[in-house]
Amino acid sequence: MTAAIHSILTPTAIARLILGWGAFAALLFADPLLASPVPGPLLVTALVIIVGVILICAFGVVHEAEHLARRLGDPYGSLVLTLSIVLIEVVLIAAVLLGPGEHATIARDSVMAVSMIILNAVIGLCLLVAGLRHGSLAPNRTGVSTYLSLIIVLAALAFALPALIGTNGSYEEWQEMPIIVVTIGIYAFFLFRQMGAQAADFHEVDPRLTTPAEIAGGTVVETPKQSIVEIISTHRAEIIVRLALLIATVTPIVLLSHDMASLLDDGLSRLGAPVALSGVVIALIVFLPETITSVRAAWQGEIQRVSNLCHGAQVSTVGLTIPTVLSIGMLTDQPIVLAESPANLLLFAVTLLLSVTTFAAKRVTAVHGAAHLVVFAVFGITLFS
Repeated sequence: MTAAIHSILTPTAIARLILGWGAFAALLFADPLLASPVPGPLLVTALVIIVGVILICAFGVVHEAEHLARRLGDPYGSLVLTLSIVLIEVVLIAAVLLGPGEHATIARDSVMAVSMIILNAVIGLCLLVAGLRHGSLAPNRTGVSTYLSLIIVLAALAFALPALIGTNGSYEEWQEMPIIVVTIGIYAFFLFRQMGAQAADFHEVDPRLTTPAEIAGGTVVETPKQSIVEIISTHRAEIIVRLALLIATVTPIVLLSHDMASLLDDGLSRLGAPVALSGVVIALIVFLPETITSVRAAWQGEIQRVSNLCHGAQVSTVGLTIPTVLSIGMLTDQPIVLAESPANLLLFAVTLLLSVTTFAAKRVTAVHGAAHLVVFAVFGITLFS
């Protein structure tokens, strides 16, 4: 067991931890020096260093996530990475809401930015990469349909319904508790089914990737698969250490991303860029490990793993963020504005329609990916409008 732990806690992995947490500590101590207005050269240097540290840590997260994915299999491996990142993101949004100042729209803006990045930029890039390298690929349509069903329902509850039945983009107080209950209920039921009876709906089905049988003496012999309980029981120490290392490496990524927000706001304002662009850049950085993992899965032709990572992240982001911020709003008596602008609602509706038509096909192609990337580009245009 000791040898196995040493093989996981390598000098490189420890160096990444020291670098990530050391950069976060240094940023805390340097906070007075980085108070506005920050000199231009210092601002650029700080941003370059932070992004560099995040990139180094991101590759460490991807390394651990891929080992866990191989050990646990999908959807469990993808779920570990997704929940690790999303849970930390939700905690930080909650911390902002509980802090001083007015932050009525932070949840809406964060979730919308993440949604457009995941559903268009990341999925579009993955489909383009997979399509160009492997041609058309077959996703597990039952699993993808399950994801998209939840995404449509949760998106309607988060972004559209408050504008129709609420006040000033916020739910009425008496409406918030039922929304919290149904959101948590459907998300918990989804996880229960995904990790249990419907786990097979999230496995790869493309013939080029599935190898369920071996030839022995001219006879096809099915290869027995271990259950997730047996896998965890057999490899408990390795899984626990890798999971702890993944969380310890991903946490400074999220912390550094949010700490650099003020620096990025300052830099973008000097360039005359819209403030909303900062939220998109931060969301891109926060989900960088998941993006890298998804693109690598696409490169290997694992199109269902791409869906498990991206669509799973979208379901978890909305399913966890909305109940959390509404609960905080109820406890602190502050308004939580969720309703989106007409332009963003239109783009999100186009995104959902495009997602359904893309993955309803028997095979996805590079053209599908290009279409998603165009929608993300249009989203970028709206930021400057």
